Amino acid sequence: MAISLTNTAAQHMARQLEDRGHGLGIRVGVKTTGCSGMAYVLEFADKLEVGDQVFEDHGVKIIVDPKSLAYIDGTEMDFVKEGVNEGFEFRNPNAKGECGCGESFSV
Repeated sequence: MAISLTNTAAQHMARQLEDRGHGLGIRVGVKTTGCSGMAYVLEFADKLEVGDQVFEDHGVKIIVDPKSLAYIDGTEMDFVKEGVNEGFEFRNPNAKGECGCGESFSV
């Protein structure tokens, strides 16, 4: 089981954590929403919850709750810039489909 980061994603996350000044890492999860069923959720993690899994890649800690891990295990996160738009892109081997706008996925 693992969540991995590209070098670009890790650099972006490390800068965000440094600018914030504190925190264990980035919490990655999923919630039920969107037209395809599931959406990714990212937030700063200041503490671990019971059952959390911690992955470290390129020096950045990624914290995932056990329920979310079932949907995103094996995912690689990248940070991409296209024109004036920028954001995280998820390469999730468990996703069977995505909505047209790319905001949600199904498994």
